[in-house]
Amino acid sequence: MKAAVYQRTGDPSVLELVDRPVPEPGPGEVLVRVAVSGVNPTDWKSRQGDGSGGPPRNGWQIPNQDGAGIIESVGTGVDAKLAGERVWIWEAAWQRPWGTAAEYTVVPVRQVVRLGSASFDLGAALGIPFLTAHRCLTVGETMPDRLDVGALTGRTILVQGGAGAVGNAAIQLARWADATVIATVSSAEKAQLAVAAGASYVIDYREEDVVAEVRKITPDGVDAIVEVAAARNAEIDCQVIGANGAVAVYADDGGAALTLPVRPLMVPNVRWQFVLVYTLPTVAKALAVTDVAAAASSGVLRVGTEAGLPLHYYPLDQAAQAHAAVQNSAVGKVLVVTSES
Repeated sequence: MKAAVYQRTGDPSVLELVDRPVPEPGPGEVLVRVAVSGVNPTDWKSRQGDGSGGPPRNGWQIPNQDGAGIIESVGTGVDAKLAGERVWIWEAAWQRPWGTAAEYTVVPVRQVVRLGSASFDLGAALGIPFLTAHRCLTVGETMPDRLDVGALTGRTILVQGGAGAVGNAAIQLARWADATVIATVSSAEKAQLAVAAGASYVIDYREEDVVAEVRKITPDGVDAIVEVAAARNAEIDCQVIGANGAVAVYADDGGAALTLPVRPLMVPNVRWQFVLVYTLPTVAKALAVTDVAAAASSGVLRVGTEAGLPLHYYPLDQAAQAHAAVQNSAVGKVLVVTSES
């Protein structure tokens, strides 16, 4: 099989296309013929490593956590009837060498989810962005643990960075759950994407006063904030979060320090919660997978420009260019097409 592999960390050029034997699924594992591999920021950050150029922890690494394809075969202890199922994959490369940037990959069976008739493009976009967004929308003390139709009725969510992959996922999931969604963006083009995703209101933070605009919409503040740039937006977040609300921080500003005013946040019992999908509590991760799968199977989750998430395709032999695109902040979802499944 063909696989994109890196044997030392560094810039995208460390990725090379190689021939490798098709792996055999071990006990509790499945072999998936990958159709589409999704690229996320953590994929290029893992590939880049600490800049030392040292080898990855396994000596070699096939990158990319997310993907979609067809189960080719199963290992011992796995129901043989799963062979032939269309599935989406989450966290394939987390502490394992077998990512999805290959024609085949092996993963524990619990990390594949039936995709049904949904597209492989959607499946490859679900993992990190949608599981992260689910956690951000459910982590607050007054927020539900599960998302479904009506779960967020009467609640208002602020999504900072509504044109990003996680921002798009948060908008789609929150609207599915009947929340009012306010999204911030940095341009008119990105505003169109946030609207396409389903945002109820969109604020261009470069042209408008975010605090004033949010307070017009919800004078008592928002119930939750999905935050992509905590250090930059902290002052705004502190002024618009409502009583008992939660600010869920899933990314940083390149390592910038975060400073918060204690008393203004203490009085309304506001929670600041940091979110990393890989290390979520086991129960929270399981609920996120179940709810995202339910939303996908019901047909409410979408990808493409018409869903606010433009798709950028690269063949497997251009995996390095795909990583570079994400590293250079491509707007939308970068996908590596690994086979013609």
